[in-house]
Amino acid sequence: MFEYVPYAQAVLAEVNKAVLGKTNEINEIMTAFLANGHVLLEDIPGVGKTTLASAFAAAMGLEKKRVQFTPDVMPSDLTGFSIYRRDEDKFIFQEGSVFTNLLLADEINRTSPKTQSALLEVMEERKVSVEGITREVPDPFLVIATQNPSGTSGTQQLPEAQVDRFMITLSLGYPDFESELEIARSVGAGVRTDIVKEVTNAEIFKAMQADIHHIFVKDEIFAYILRLVEATRSHPHIERGASPRATIALVKCAKAAAWLAGRQFVVPSDVITQLPYVLPHRIILNSTAKMGNIKKIDIINKIAESIDMPYMGAKK
Repeated sequence: MFEYVPYAQAVLAEVNKAVLGKTNEINEIMTAFLANGHVLLEDIPGVGKTTLASAFAAAMGLEKKRVQFTPDVMPSDLTGFSIYRRDEDKFIFQEGSVFTNLLLADEINRTSPKTQSALLEVMEERKVSVEGITREVPDPFLVIATQNPSGTSGTQQLPEAQVDRFMITLSLGYPDFESELEIARSVGAGVRTDIVKEVTNAEIFKAMQADIHHIFVKDEIFAYILRLVEATRSHPHIERGASPRATIALVKCAKAAAWLAGRQFVVPSDVITQLPYVLPHRIILNSTAKMGNIKKIDIINKIAESIDMPYMGAKK
């Protein structure tokens, strides 16, 4: 089961060469990819999001495309369209940007809701329907989407139901002093992703994803995950709690985290480490919490503290 773990570790090592000082974030993105999920980054410009996507694509041997979302980007730019070829006397389908393995959807909240919806539909279905014909996108198909901070000029906020389609959300943030110092020293030495080596390919990566399904989860862990999710639905500061999709995402991410750690089974800490990435974008705070400047992550941490972890030893 774990013959492919060294490949995953090699991918992480290569990406860390290009994106400095973000080991935890890179590890979490890899976890989501192994769980066949998509990633939403909320960040300011210039912190390395494009470099991150390029490094992952290069290390995993995947085709990558990038779309800079602006108000004039149309759904057909993503899904594709047919044009008439006079020399062949027929319509030829031109593939859109989603026909790739890794798509960087940059500043997704700057485009129209119609275009946002088109992308999120492809993310969920892994296929597009154009002019009555359904076409599968390549496998694997992974999305790293970025959005500007809420309230930034020129943005169209993603509806909660669509944000829920992302397996995890996180922020890269600014690099630490030593990492940014190294970045400064390397100015003029070429593109950082040039040093990233291809250490795997699409077929091996799909085999990694298939391995995740063989990770064992005790019934007590399933119940623990559900209690954590259910607690968001009755919390006094939460207007709308996490959906069943959060339960599914927690199970998948916990399995991927266990596999990446070289374990055949999920332990409670695998679940706990995924909570800050899986839950925040799936809960809506009520007005009391907003007025009191209460943070989602603080609520999630208190929920985690209030629910007993299951005993993982042998039954007596």
